[in-house]
Amino acid sequence: MKQIYALMLMLMMASVAFTGCVSDDSDDDTDTTTDTTDTTDTTDTTDTTDTTDTTPVLGCMDSTANNFNADATEDDSSCTFDPVGVDTQSTLDAVIAAGSMKCGVKTSQFGMGYLADDGTRSGLDIEYCRAVAAAIGLDPDTDIEYILATGSNRSDLLASGDIDVLIRTTTWTTSRDADLNADFAGINFYDGQGMLVNLDAHPGANSMDDIDTANICVGIGTTTEGNLADYFQVNDLSYTAVNSADAAAAKASFTDESCTAWTGDMSAMVAQKWGMEQSNEGAGPGFSMAIMPELMSKEPLAAATRDNDDDWNDVVTWVWYGMLTAEELGVDSTNYATQNLSNPSYNRLLNSTLGLGTEANPLNQTWMQHVLATSGNYAEAYDRSFCDGTGAFENCLIDRAGTQNAPYWEGGLQYAPPMR
Repeated sequence: MKQIYALMLMLMMASVAFTGCVSDDSDDDTDTTTDTTDTTDTTDTTDTTDTTDTTPVLGCMDSTANNFNADATEDDSSCTFDPVGVDTQSTLDAVIAAGSMKCGVKTSQFGMGYLADDGTRSGLDIEYCRAVAAAIGLDPDTDIEYILATGSNRSDLLASGDIDVLIRTTTWTTSRDADLNADFAGINFYDGQGMLVNLDAHPGANSMDDIDTANICVGIGTTTEGNLADYFQVNDLSYTAVNSADAAAAKASFTDESCTAWTGDMSAMVAQKWGMEQSNEGAGPGFSMAIMPELMSKEPLAAATRDNDDDWNDVVTWVWYGMLTAEELGVDSTNYATQNLSNPSYNRLLNSTLGLGTEANPLNQTWMQHVLATSGNYAEAYDRSFCDGTGAFENCLIDRAGTQNAPYWEGGLQYAPPMR
């Protein structure tokens, strides 16, 4: 029996000893677990190369736009402007309220926009501007503020509202129509880019091929820059551009022979040649000149208003078409008051608003009579601008007959949609 008790006691002691060996409740404060933490050197190896961002900041750089970005370094053509519509005032209403119209024009080109020493203005652009003023009930002699619009500032003047309408030998192009805050109106002159040459510097020149390597005066901010580059590249010719801010600067460079050729609209080159030939009491600039026969481009010169200003643009456009239609119907400044108004075509021309104007300021039914009393029809305006003004198209600086500026019934491009 004692042996059994002894055996049982031994088993109990062995069990207690075994339990102590496998327990996880250690009283040892020292952690004897092998440390497997990664001791790899983690020194920061970040690339410290200068990574200053030189990427251009794209955005609208026009300070007059709704979304002007002062931080932009490269314009991305994203500029937006308040449209003229239901919630904004038409320029026509603003002009009527002001009692005057601001017309952006040129001052240096005979035949288109010229300011004489005695302060009188002349040219086809001036005739057009006066006709618009008359159509909307203003006095064309007192209610027009003429503002000089240069090749480099004309679009800014229009977009900012500093002028109400631009009538200043401005070529209608895709990019100007799409990118600028402008809508084009009537094309009052079909032009092309020409070249005026100093024949003393280029003896015997009768073609553009004869002025290779010339120094050529060209206006900044005009389509002539691109046309000149294109033409000379295509024809494997070279030149050095003498950039000019305006016609006065180009003329000075041409007369002092800093440039030996001068490019611009053909109408401008003809006018400048004529003007220089009359200078110095008829002695001219001191060298002979000629205009080369080639045309480098198409230059449809049109009036322009601000983008989406539809009612105002319609008025400006149809004033020009009205002058063309009047010539087609044989109506002029001397006979409009005696026309047989039983003929619907004459009655619509002379006694109908044809829906033109705004709700607040519709045109007077006799608006075309005011136009004819002021500028006459297209033929009369052209004759006064480029010729003697006698009605016979004599001694013209630029002939109309046989050119693109003849009316369509004489083989030209001047054509008015139906006024009805």
